[in-house]
Amino acid sequence: MSVLLIMAALALLIAGAWRGMSVIVLAPVLAMLAAVVSGVPVLAGYTQVFMQATGGFIVAFFPLFLLGALFGKVMESSGAASRLASGIASALGSSKAILAIVLACALLTYGGVSLFVVAFAAWPLARALFAQTGLPARLIPATIALGAFTFTMTALPGTPSIQNAIPMATFGTTPFAAPGLGLIAGTVMLGLGLAWLQIRARTMAGDAGLMQQEAAPPGEALPLWVALVPILSVGVVTLVMGNLILPSLDTAYLADPEYGATDLSRVQGVWSVITALAVALALALVLSRPPQMKQVLNAGAESALLPLFNTASLVGFGAVIATLPGFELLKIWLEGVSGGDVVLSAALSAGALAGITGSASGGMSIALDVLGPSLSAQAVAQGVSPELLHRVVAVATGGLDTLPHNGAVITLLAICGMTHREAYGDIFVVAVVIPTIACALIIGLGMLLGSF
Repeated sequence: MSVLLIMAALALLIAGAWRGMSVIVLAPVLAMLAAVVSGVPVLAGYTQVFMQATGGFIVAFFPLFLLGALFGKVMESSGAASRLASGIASALGSSKAILAIVLACALLTYGGVSLFVVAFAAWPLARALFAQTGLPARLIPATIALGAFTFTMTALPGTPSIQNAIPMATFGTTPFAAPGLGLIAGTVMLGLGLAWLQIRARTMAGDAGLMQQEAAPPGEALPLWVALVPILSVGVVTLVMGNLILPSLDTAYLADPEYGATDLSRVQGVWSVITALAVALALALVLSRPPQMKQVLNAGAESALLPLFNTASLVGFGAVIATLPGFELLKIWLEGVSGGDVVLSAALSAGALAGITGSASGGMSIALDVLGPSLSAQAVAQGVSPELLHRVVAVATGGLDTLPHNGAVITLLAICGMTHREAYGDIFVVAVVIPTIACALIIGLGMLLGSF
């Protein structure tokens, strides 16, 4: 019954999100309801578990959300995001509209632009290209999701996404952990995702009449290099900071209690990404010079809050679920399924929690908070590299997280003016099924070959 209670809470969370309810309201209500039914003290569960987990996530990752949102808003307001997207579309040609939109979204998200901003920026271009080529409009959400929610979020080495940053503190890794496995997983997601969308486009031929023909969005005034340089700087600065600058500094002070009694390996990855996003933001401001800079920065700061609090609220929901008796049974079952293998156990646990919370970063945070020390100890005992665990956990959470209650899915469908019934099926394939296949592949390769 206790496991069924967790499943019921998840089902209600999905149903509420499907109907458009805010997870900021829904998550604590359902968490406390589950606590009441399980006999957990409600007020203690709320203030000492839900709010502690919610607040801890905000404290740890607010800089990444803020800098990412500011950078994305500057790129959007200056026209740099649209210029980059249209440049890719022009280079590939309108006949490759699906590929053009996927690559444009991928480049923006890999460059550090928030996937919410990418969805807003890509929608007008996708609408125009799909109308011009007669492609079915109902594939636009899945096309954007493939480019923004999948391989650039969890698989590609060096991505500044929050999903790639969270494992670094637990495993002492960098954003470039297990680059070979990451590239393989990313290639599988991209290749199979494009194949699925092309097949669906052929089978849905004649179903393009959901929109009026539109001209491509304006924004050609900026030179393409102005839009490209800030994006490229993210990966370069992350690599230089993590491998050259930070290791050369004297960071012995980190052992002092006022700095968390830690060491460089635990903060190196996050520091690298924070620095990279700050440099990219500065470059974008100087090169593209968005109009009304004060208003743009204010709007960017405000736009960071909703995704941050959505994710943090889902982290709180998952933390409460993790205290219920049923969660211990679920954990034991997952450990039994994994057969004691630490890589498989990490993937199953993190993936399950990502599904429960509807958030890759949320599920990952809870999984690593609860299981991180034991996973690290098991990895040492089994001779498994932390880089392998980093990449597997990241990719594993990027599958089941994209269930109907995922905040990014809800936002994307709202932007495109479509319902779950119209467009979620293809999102499910490209952002849930295919990433799960990719994860299974790199788990197998990791077990055979180790981290590479």
